[in-house]
Amino acid sequence: MLTGFQASVFAATSRTVIVRWTRYSGATSYKISVAPRNSPNNFIAFATFGPNTVMGSVTSLSENVEYTFTVEALDDSQTALATASIDSSTAPDVMDPIQRVKPKDSRTLIVVFNLKARATQYIIRIQNSDGFFREDTVPSSPAEIKFLTPYTEYSLSILAENSAGRSQPSSSVTGKTVLAPPELSSSSPSNDSIIVSWAPVTHAVQYSLSLYKFGSYSSIYNTSYTNMTISGLDAGSLYVIQVFAWDTEGRKGEGSLHNQITRPPTPSSVRVSVVTNNHVAGLSVSWNIDQVVQGPIMYHVRSDQNLTCNSTSSSCTLPAVGCGEVHTIQVTAFNEAGPGHPSSPEVFITFPCPPQSLAVVESPEGNCTLRWDTVPHADSYAAYIKKNDGSERTCNSTSNNCTFHCQCGYTYVMFVLAFNQAGGSPECQPLNYTTLPCCPENVSVSSVSTDTLEIMWTASQGADVYETRAADNSEVILCNDTAPVCALSDLSCDREYTVVVTPCNDFSGCNRACRAHTKGTAPCMPTNLVLNPKNSSCISVSWTGNNRAANYTVTAGGDDGIHSCTTSGSNCDITGLPCGSTYEVSVTATSAAGHSLPSYTDSLETEPCCPMNLTVDQVTQAMTNVSWSHAKGAHSFITSLTSPRGHARCHTQDSHCLMGCITCGTSYTVTMEAVSHSGRKSNCTYQGFSSSACCPSGVRLYRTASNSLRVLWRSGSSHSSVADLVGIINNYTCTASPGENSCDIDNIQCGDVYHVVVAPLTAEGSKVLFCPKRFYSVTCSGSKVGTVIYRGKRSVD
Repeated sequence: MLTGFQASVFAATSRTVIVRWTRYSGATSYKISVAPRNSPNNFIAFATFGPNTVMGSVTSLSENVEYTFTVEALDDSQTALATASIDSSTAPDVMDPIQRVKPKDSRTLIVVFNLKARATQYIIRIQNSDGFFREDTVPSSPAEIKFLTPYTEYSLSILAENSAGRSQPSSSVTGKTVLAPPELSSSSPSNDSIIVSWAPVTHAVQYSLSLYKFGSYSSIYNTSYTNMTISGLDAGSLYVIQVFAWDTEGRKGEGSLHNQITRPPTPSSVRVSVVTNNHVAGLSVSWNIDQVVQGPIMYHVRSDQNLTCNSTSSSCTLPAVGCGEVHTIQVTAFNEAGPGHPSSPEVFITFPCPPQSLAVVESPEGNCTLRWDTVPHADSYAAYIKKNDGSERTCNSTSNNCTFHCQCGYTYVMFVLAFNQAGGSPECQPLNYTTLPCCPENVSVSSVSTDTLEIMWTASQGADVYETRAADNSEVILCNDTAPVCALSDLSCDREYTVVVTPCNDFSGCNRACRAHTKGTAPCMPTNLVLNPKNSSCISVSWTGNNRAANYTVTAGGDDGIHSCTTSGSNCDITGLPCGSTYEVSVTATSAAGHSLPSYTDSLETEPCCPMNLTVDQVTQAMTNVSWSHAKGAHSFITSLTSPRGHARCHTQDSHCLMGCITCGTSYTVTMEAVSHSGRKSNCTYQGFSSSACCPSGVRLYRTASNSLRVLWRSGSSHSSVADLVGIINNYTCTASPGENSCDIDNIQCGDVYHVVVAPLTAEGSKVLFCPKRFYSVTCSGSKVGTVIYRGKRSVD
């Protein structure tokens, strides 16, 4: 069938469907056939139209049924030139009227209706007499119609809708919204009442007010007025208020909800006490709280002395109160409704002020009376008396004086506190009172150097400063200090002094009745120190000493420790000094009074030590390397190798040296001089050294018969010799007995370069390793050795 022919549904009702199509060339008529969609071959209706028609309807169909519509373009012989099919349903039939309409609130109606089979959604048409018209689409029943006008009558009908279209509207029903909710305002003028007011609601004839307390009761009040005062309520409680209006038909309008809290209850059982924070006094005010109140509460505390504080708990502190003040205090609670009634006034007197004008009167019997001025609002007094030994006592009194026993040699610190029911006063300015100081005990005098005495004692009570005096027949030395120790310097050595310690203070003066002590100073320092070495390990020391009675100790301190000798005379010997050591020597005098200063030191250096080990190694035929171990105290070394044929010598600070001009085959004597920093020497002798046998000279290589070579040399040695030929391909060796100066090598490989070394053998059978090499080329003549060519003492490669 040809393409390009199209058809579509133009409109549909519950009984009729209008189909349109495109004009088809050559068609003389158009035919519409209708069959149920679930039975496409069972045609139930036909309609035919002329060639100029492009739209036609099919009627007498069933409502809300799915059909298949087939449009054919026919020629004169009723042969179909083109065909187009479409599926469509008829619209739903008219619905039943809305069953029930009821108001939900002043702007919403609830609609209840019967559902229609195969309807996909519903359209509710709303209109009123004022020209209002609106259609709301809803999915099902019941449905809410929102955003209406309060207290207004509406006409409502309903239409069903599916994919083909809408049904006709149902017959109308009426519904009316209720009165709008009143606009409320409220306040709490006291802690047991609430005032509620609202604007008049149009068409309202009466109002109802409902009052509900959380967790408690509810009440309902009716009135024709627009305000109401409700009394007898609980303080600090939250109430929910609802007000709604009644219309002339007796219908209840939409209600308004509002929360209002009453003012808080009056605080009770107000209590006041003194507290201290960072040495600043304040008044702690506390009260009882009603635990069932609602919402946050702020408490304001006020004193008639212009002090205030705020708190959300049951206490707060009025800051910075002074002594001897009278406060009248009230507590007021606040919440969002306003302040409650203030509490009953509470009168409170703060702690008394500290007593002033403290004074002490001392009696000859050793008693002291402390007096002070009385202060207002004080009920009693307490005097605190502290001695500087740590002991203290308290004297309670209702008068202005107190008597106590005071001892000599002590300092007393006294203060007085006044008391009332609020507590004690701050401390007054303390009074210090000091008696005549006692003489120091446990006085000790010691000599710390030849010109200094150190005096120490136990601190005496009441002493602020000590005067220490040392005197002999010719001089007086004084020292003033606050500490129980004093050093008297610049005294003469080896003298006897009288020492007295006198305690003093600023209040009672000095105690001049203290006992004297005697002490001698240390011996004088030895002078003119002389050192006289006796041998390598002994030194004689002498000096000058001008002391009355003293022993002398000589010490020599070095790396190995201290060596010493002691005498009562002016000289002594120190023995057993090891080699290679340096010492500092001094002399100290000792007596019953102590030790003198050491004499000025003198340095002593013993002879250096010889190296324990010395080794001579021959490096070449004419050069040796001499090395030795460490020698304590040695700074440089002079090493000698001596023989009848000559000698070698080196001078060095190292532990080794190279020596040339060594004669081969010669025995040498080995000696050394070890020299210290100061030039002291030690002579050292070691085991002799024999140089190696002399290397042969005039070494030549000759061709002999057949493939043999002869090595020939000159030598005056009585040792055996070994000749080594080392080639690139092969190596050869021959040996000559003592006294011989040649040896032969057979079956030589020609065409090679050889280096030739002839070396004597030592008594132990080892070769001398430093004999020279000579190079020879051995040519071939056929398969035999040809010409032997000397190449010198280096390789030709």
